Amino acid sequence: QVHVVESGGGLVQPGGSLRLSCTASGRIFSINHMGWYRQVPGKERELVAKIFIDGGTRYGDSVFGRVNISGDRDLHTTNLQMNNLKPEDTAVYYCNSEIIAPYTGSLRRAYDCWGQGTQVTVSS
Repeated sequence: QVHVVESGGGLVQPGGSLRLSCTASGRIFSINHMGWYRQVPGKERELVAKIFIDGGTRYGDSVFGRVNISGDRDLHTTNLQMNNLKPEDTAVYYCNSEIIAPYTGSLRRAYDCWGQGTQVTVSS
């Protein structure tokens, strides 16, 4: 079994900053990418930021220029630094990762792992 767990989140005033972290655990062979998505009730889950094992990154249009994603060399832990937060950034933030782990026997497979989510509220 492999898992990802989020930490951080909470209440922040408009214009403030917040850092979220995500840590993968379990029988991990390798990680292809790790990222963050967010969702508000009634809307689809949207990409916030993603980082790939080769160091490449991708950011959602709505947060571009205000967030930065970083990770350790193996992507077992990533950090999402969010700055100049706005009320419309209020959402549940989910960590997502594609983890290569044992499947059966000597075989491995890719697991699409999601965390439980952490609430971010931007309000005065």
